[in-house]
Amino acid sequence: MADPPVEYVWHDGPVPAGLPVTQVYGWLLCPVSGRVLIQEQDDGTFSLPGGTPEPFDADRDATLAREAFEENTVRIASSPAYLGYQEVRQHGRPFIAQVRMAGVITEFAARAPDPDNGRLNRRFMTSLAAAPAVLGWGQPAEAQARAAAEAGRGWGLPVDHPAADGYED
Repeated sequence: MADPPVEYVWHDGPVPAGLPVTQVYGWLLCPVSGRVLIQEQDDGTFSLPGGTPEPFDADRDATLAREAFEENTVRIASSPAYLGYQEVRQHGRPFIAQVRMAGVITEFAARAPDPDNGRLNRRFMTSLAAAPAVLGWGQPAEAQARAAAEAGRGWGLPVDHPAADGYED
């Protein structure tokens, strides 16, 4: 029997009290190129950097910083911007929240395997305009990319005139 369909609803406000946060993912921007990091996993799928909040993480910022380094060996500035959350609705299961943030990459360290699963993710860099199609996440990703672009403009990053797509390996 197939799993029931999943609906993703984007909200640009705070996560309501009592709605569990199961993910913190980031739209991580290169301050030089204006591109966003999309991790390419060894199975050919793409995702934003991020993951599950752990009890030892001080807050969502710490979760994002930890996951960005574990998965992609990039360091980010200490104050990422909260963009909103994606509410995940699936019949027969409790609703959950997946937080989305934007951050500025401060360092691309040498690539190393993710300590959680041993995968060596490639760091694909693309424009915010192209990222939703690369991810294949539909309308919620488009809304998130627009919010990330607004944050990037606020930081003075060249998100409206990014460099050409490529890998930062």
